[in-house]
Amino acid sequence: MIRPLIIALDVENRENMQELLKTLPKPLFVKVGMELFYSEGPAVIEQLKDEGHQVFLDLKLHDIPNTVKRAMRQLATLGVDIVNVHVAGGTNMMAAAREGLEAGTVDGRNRPKLIGVTQLTSTNEAMLQKELLIQSNMNGAVSHYARLAKEAGLDGVVSSAQEVPIIHEHCGPSFLTVTPGIRLKEDDKGDQTRIVTPEEARTLGSWAIVVGRSITAAPEPAAAYEIIRKQWEG
Repeated sequence: MIRPLIIALDVENRENMQELLKTLPKPLFVKVGMELFYSEGPAVIEQLKDEGHQVFLDLKLHDIPNTVKRAMRQLATLGVDIVNVHVAGGTNMMAAAREGLEAGTVDGRNRPKLIGVTQLTSTNEAMLQKELLIQSNMNGAVSHYARLAKEAGLDGVVSSAQEVPIIHEHCGPSFLTVTPGIRLKEDDKGDQTRIVTPEEARTLGSWAIVVGRSITAAPEPAAAYEIIRKQWEG
């Protein structure tokens, strides 16, 4: 099974994106987040697809079901490979998101995979309990959200790799687990709290890892990419 290594294009604009991509092997699986998409719009997705890249469009939709459904119908026309919502929006919203994707997918194309964000990798248990008022430990909260996502018809979830074993225990091994918060041992963890190395993510059973600053902020991004790829692929 091919397990993706997804590069987070967390850059300001298309020029910065092109400078980064010049240094890396092609084609890639890339993540376009809010910053780049809000700066450049759908045209940046069209460019990346024309260049042969697979795209995870990371906009984390979270709104009333009808709004999310209509938004997903539009996003489906872009031909991206993965999109996401916040599981906290509830099962009705998640089901509506899937309906929108199915309605908007062009005949003959595969529907984008739909995954749900459980808890951000910047969230720790103290924040979970004191600020979000979720009176559970992280494993309990994430596994509950994962079960809701599966019930709503999603293909998988976003979580830390630390929670992947319990997600698979409750949702099965084929339920997709996309895990950011990936760092090499010597890297600064930045604003992330639940972090693992690529090798640890592989061992824990992640389906895909999302890597940003460990590659994009490295002095030599191509060299960092190769180190991470080798650890991830084992």
